Amino acid sequence: MTRRTKKRWEDQTLGHIGRREARTEFYKDSASRINLNGEWRFLYLEAPELSPEGFMNRETGTDWDLIDVPSVWQLRGYDRMHYTDVLYLFPINPPFVPSENPTGIYKKTVHLNREWIQKDTILKFHGVDSAFDVWVNGTHAGYSKVSRLPSEFDITGYVQEGDNDITVRVYKWSDGTYLEDQDMWWLSGIYRDVELINEPKDSIIDCTVEGDLDSTYKNGILKANITTKQKTCEGIWKLERDGQVVTRGIFQAEEGKAQVRETIPGAELWTAETPGLYELTVSAGNHEIVVRVGFRKVEIKDNNFRVNNQVILLNGVNHHDFHPKEGRCVTREQMEADILLMKQNNINALRCSHYPANGYLYDLCDEYGLYVIDEADLECHGFEWVERYDWITDDPSWKEAYVDRSVRMVKRDRNHPCIIMWSMGNESSFGCNFKSAAEAVKELDPGRLLHYEGDYEAEVADVYSTMYTRLNRLKEIGESDIKGNKPHVMCEYGHAMGNGPGGLKAYQELYRKYKRLQGGFLWEWYDHGIYTEEGKETYYRYGGNYGDFPTNGNFCIDGLLMPDRTPSPAMLEYKQVIAPVEVIRAGTGREVLVRNHYDFLTLGHVTLKWEIRTEEHNIQEGTITHMTALPHEEEKVTIPFLPFLPEANTDYYLNITVCQKEDTNFAKAGHEISKVQFPLNISCDVLEERPKGEPLQVSETTDLLKVENGAVTVTFHKIFGKLLSVGAGDQVYINEGPVMNVYRATIDNDMYKKEDWLNKYFIQKSSEQTEYFTYQTEADQVVVSIGKYFGCLNQSWGFECDYEYTIYSCGQVKVDLKGKAVQRGKLEPSFLPRIGVVMKGNKSLQNAVWYGLGPGENYSDSKAASLMGIYSSSVDEMGTNYVFPQENGHREEVKWFGIGDGNKSLLCKMEAPMGLNLGNYTDESLEEAKHPFQIQRADHVEIHLDYLQSGLGSNSCGEEQLEEYKVKLQDFSMAFVMQVVDDGEVRKEAKKHYLD
Repeated sequence: MTRRTKKRWEDQTLGHIGRREARTEFYKDSASRINLNGEWRFLYLEAPELSPEGFMNRETGTDWDLIDVPSVWQLRGYDRMHYTDVLYLFPINPPFVPSENPTGIYKKTVHLNREWIQKDTILKFHGVDSAFDVWVNGTHAGYSKVSRLPSEFDITGYVQEGDNDITVRVYKWSDGTYLEDQDMWWLSGIYRDVELINEPKDSIIDCTVEGDLDSTYKNGILKANITTKQKTCEGIWKLERDGQVVTRGIFQAEEGKAQVRETIPGAELWTAETPGLYELTVSAGNHEIVVRVGFRKVEIKDNNFRVNNQVILLNGVNHHDFHPKEGRCVTREQMEADILLMKQNNINALRCSHYPANGYLYDLCDEYGLYVIDEADLECHGFEWVERYDWITDDPSWKEAYVDRSVRMVKRDRNHPCIIMWSMGNESSFGCNFKSAAEAVKELDPGRLLHYEGDYEAEVADVYSTMYTRLNRLKEIGESDIKGNKPHVMCEYGHAMGNGPGGLKAYQELYRKYKRLQGGFLWEWYDHGIYTEEGKETYYRYGGNYGDFPTNGNFCIDGLLMPDRTPSPAMLEYKQVIAPVEVIRAGTGREVLVRNHYDFLTLGHVTLKWEIRTEEHNIQEGTITHMTALPHEEEKVTIPFLPFLPEANTDYYLNITVCQKEDTNFAKAGHEISKVQFPLNISCDVLEERPKGEPLQVSETTDLLKVENGAVTVTFHKIFGKLLSVGAGDQVYINEGPVMNVYRATIDNDMYKKEDWLNKYFIQKSSEQTEYFTYQTEADQVVVSIGKYFGCLNQSWGFECDYEYTIYSCGQVKVDLKGKAVQRGKLEPSFLPRIGVVMKGNKSLQNAVWYGLGPGENYSDSKAASLMGIYSSSVDEMGTNYVFPQENGHREEVKWFGIGDGNKSLLCKMEAPMGLNLGNYTDESLEEAKHPFQIQRADHVEIHLDYLQSGLGSNSCGEEQLEEYKVKLQDFSMAFVMQVVDDGEVRKEAKKHYLD
């Protein structure tokens, strides 16, 4: 007895009904079109079988809801929002799906005139998730699936002059869902454009074009294969560049097929750096189409993949179609904004993760210049979690489903020169069906490379691809010939979740060192947060915020762009790390070495803008415009600054910015490509006597010690061994501290250490025990010495701390802290988030200024984009508003800082540079909050001064902090001086150095 009969949407062997063969999307097409986007009638059901009788007929649906197309129905109030990274939302029983199968029925009436009816009518859906049936005027016209690819139906025989009814029934779950388990929100509906095409009877059905090169890599070879609706016809073609005809000809179609072969001497070549495009216009009868052509050759030679015979390095990013209000519905304008940002941030490659993108994307990548890995709409990651990863991948009954997804992608996108690799999918194990898909793709398009990371042995793939490979292993790959010595690419690395990633520079150094390593793609471009308004609060939701379970929570908040399109600090870091022009100091004089990491461009298109700068001001500047280094070469440049007399106690830097010399299609002249800073060994140290003030008065009780005069009041708690306050006049500036601290609000990249840190080592539950408290009065100063033992709840490790406070009669308070690490047991963390102190400043002190790295946040393993200087902002502006609250806003190498209220400031000068965090919230409130509006504001300014803070790493999905960026249990010392000054005197007072 058959237990279950397959429904249409549960049959993996049924690819479609009535769908046309996949074909090219032309750049331009003279055929008339009717855009069917806009308002459709809509009926939401819990299962297809609940469809009302006669739902496909013209007269039904007048009382249904209205919905806009394109859209996803979960963001229009139907069904439920749900995010998972890997898990299927139903029992794994392929090809069957739940009986409770959310379904949307769409209806649209379109009027067609007599002229339209004389030609053929093609109904095209650019994207429907996940499978759907179509009826036209009550008659079934077709069925299709594969959510992220177009489907075309010839409905000429179903339409009539006048009004026509189009009914579409969309199924959330289908057998195709087993192949669409990508890391993203589960969203459904008609989410890409819908259109009617009025196709002439003598139209050009398809035109596949390849812009190849001859063996000299100088002459283009135009190859066009034309398919016509008429079996026999004559047509014309022409190739143009910038509106000028390069060559033209006539073609003769036989059996609906024709070919064009033409050599283009001295063709302008296409690369991501020089995206030269031609336009091929093909006409037959009453139909004309245009295809853009880029002449370039992709191949593997000497174990490297090359473009135009040049080994290239991919500095890429993984890209999903995403919008915070519309889910997967994206416009051309948004995509163009994405591409412009990528180009402006030195990104030269894009991987479509993990499905073919909206067709707009490829036109933009052709035009602006990005290398693309186009990826089939195929991922069945959930099978890994039931430990049968190749369940359907190695099942021959699924062969056509796998092959179809790759073949239709290639047929749609193969005219785009930007695409250098076809990827057969993502995270789906390996088996016979990928071998079949590989064979089909190679037969269709042998001129591009084949990629699939799941082909772990690189059996059919042309490149050896890995993801999140640790640096040691990556180095081994670079130095070895494993996997057939095929070129290597990191299809995913550097997980940009929350605060991070750190350590990107180490990856780039390996890519540039080892020829086999040809770069990688950062994960990922965009935070997938869903815009939400609740009362006065606006924020972005992630998994679990809709009551969805199971979920991977904020794992979808992992992009270089925040949901509101704000570039994260990681974007600025990545831009600098991958910059194609690198400036290195050559000795200590005026010479620098300029390295050209472009693959095709000389440095003739850049300028070097240099400046000699104090901490805050330029004293000399100039521009070097004549650069000549060829690709992958370097040149020495002398910076012509003049000798100068340094000011007292002033640091000087040589700052160099590499800029575009002229306008490009993605940025104006002067656009910054990279920047670098070199400290100059030029100084004039001047020491002066510390000023003297009124005699200090000391008073004490059983528990308190107060030291004061007209300039300063300092209070200590003798029992708790703590500084309670620092004030001047009627104002208190420090309310508490410093107190030692090893905890930071955990970041997403701490996720695998968080449990141990918080629930095994209890680093957030620390305290100091007073061991001694003494003081002595000297001339013009009082010295308070406090011995403390710092430890965390139930831990045998800790620090013996010696605090020495020197209160000077001039109003300055020096803090000198020495810590000795101790271990009286065996168990301790492998490393700590930080070693430092925390203080509480008066909440009125909201104007911040600091001398250190900036202007944005930076960390020990993520500071390539930061320069030393004096910067100012509000305390709030020093933070980064991550979608999921976590440690943020840190500044490294801070020499001094001030926080003021518009009248007076607390100035803090460090004896040696420290790390600094300023915030209006505690670490505990950051740890507790799930969204920014939930962060509880403190009644003080939180001041963190760090001897060291651990780096960021990428361990939410990748390399953890490198050893040199981990804070170990270690001895330390730190010293700083606090004083209250007028707001306008902060910089002047900060420059003063004293004899003692």
